[in-house]
Amino acid sequence: MSEQRSTIEFTVDGLSIAALTAGPAAGGVAAPGKPLIAALHGGTYTARYFDVAGSSQGSFLDAAAAAGYPVVCFDRPGYGASAALPPAQNTFGRHAHLLAGAIAQAAARFPADGVFLAGHSIGGMIAMMIAAGDMDFRLAGLSVTGMGAVIRAGGPAHALASLPADETVDLPYDQRDQVMFGPASTWTADAVRAAHGSYAPTPVRELIQAPQWPDEHLPGLAPRITVPVHNALAEFDALWDSSPATVEQFGKLLTAAPFVDASIARATGHSIDHHILGHALHLRQLAFAEECQLWASQRS
Repeated sequence: MSEQRSTIEFTVDGLSIAALTAGPAAGGVAAPGKPLIAALHGGTYTARYFDVAGSSQGSFLDAAAAAGYPVVCFDRPGYGASAALPPAQNTFGRHAHLLAGAIAQAAARFPADGVFLAGHSIGGMIAMMIAAGDMDFRLAGLSVTGMGAVIRAGGPAHALASLPADETVDLPYDQRDQVMFGPASTWTADAVRAAHGSYAPTPVRELIQAPQWPDEHLPGLAPRITVPVHNALAEFDALWDSSPATVEQFGKLLTAAPFVDASIARATGHSIDHHILGHALHLRQLAFAEECQLWASQRS
């Protein structure tokens, strides 16, 4: 299963932001009334994160494009073909500003009815910052996965945050796999090998900011998000506390969202998309996008 792919480039504040596209955004046939899906990857990955198939059902790009959505997956600054930022400027706030500008350009470029924003892990944090701020596009809804309200105390996230701040690290595959994947019964060897092609060197500044983000930013920005929000945390997440209580805690922070769907993605690890049941997540995300689009159309 593979929809047509292409790569494109945007320029924001003089910096290049690259993106991988599929579906109508890559030359396919657009389905009427569909929003543009803009996707933001997490730390240690490129935009190729969304092009890894956890099963024979295909990747998120495959599922979304096959359903008629134009999809644009951005390389965040410092990843893939996007320009890097000086260490002191490499903040999630700066990423949010640059990526919001690139998303606005993509929304203007491709025929779509608004934007549905999806982010994984650090990409989810940045997606929430974009959704809580001012933007030059109509946001219909938000899906954030692999992130929540509570980082596991003393876990891998805190260990990674102890690395030298101004360095870029390229962690060995086996070390990443231990964090990103759940028990052996939840993934296939083919998916793990494919995921290796989406791994990338990571600015340590990101790894330092990530464990601090739930306490420093989430409580203040969550109540400012006024679109529907979908959230999924992996049952076997090595970085985040995915207990029912913390999932509920996350949902309760979104006091201005018209509706919230926060749940646990069963039989998956941190990188939910790359597991056998990753496709189940994709179906939920696309169903939620449909609900958001109806909600948005009723408001316009």
